[in-house]
Amino acid sequence: MAFFNKVKWILGILIVFVLIVTTNLIDKNNFIRVRDAVVTIYEDRVVASDLIFDLSKSVQEKEIAAALLDTTFFYNRSEQLDKNILELLSRYDQTKLTKKEKKTLNNLKSDFEDLKVSENILINSNFIEKRSFFNTISDIQENLYNLSKIQLSEGKRQMSISKKAVDKLEIFTQIEIYLLALLAIVIQIIILYKPKQRQETE
Repeated sequence: MAFFNKVKWILGILIVFVLIVTTNLIDKNNFIRVRDAVVTIYEDRVVASDLIFDLSKSVQEKEIAAALLDTTFFYNRSEQLDKNILELLSRYDQTKLTKKEKKTLNNLKSDFEDLKVSENILINSNFIEKRSFFNTISDIQENLYNLSKIQLSEGKRQMSISKKAVDKLEIFTQIEIYLLALLAIVIQIIILYKPKQRQETE
């Protein structure tokens, strides 16, 4: 009987061990998903939205200067603004991009290259030839708008992933509690159970 008791104890401990390892692996996976979603929302969505805002401000500054025929801006401020725009685009490129976002960002980069050309045309024409400049500004604004919409869409998607992971954590936590309670009962039965010995008749 000593051997049978040892087997019962080993089985009981093994069941507890397997249950704990399994639930910990599931919990770990869900925690990783929540953490990654939160990091992505900040690093790749909030930061990207801030960069879009800064790019929009720079474009608006150029647009207002052209509308007001501000020659001082184009001869002094515009070059520094172009450097800032390149830096902002470079920082944006370092975020995690979706395929659609990458394509839109490439279009935006191309638009900014076109803006330099149309800006030179504007200056060389003594601020008479504005159409090309404002058309390019319009293209840039459209791409910035599309990028901002992508941020909202991706932000919602990441929040949905995070919410699903949290919901799974809650469900598995409840299941763990019920399983541990059931397991405690089963182990008690295994340990306390003593098979009836046959009484020898004399």
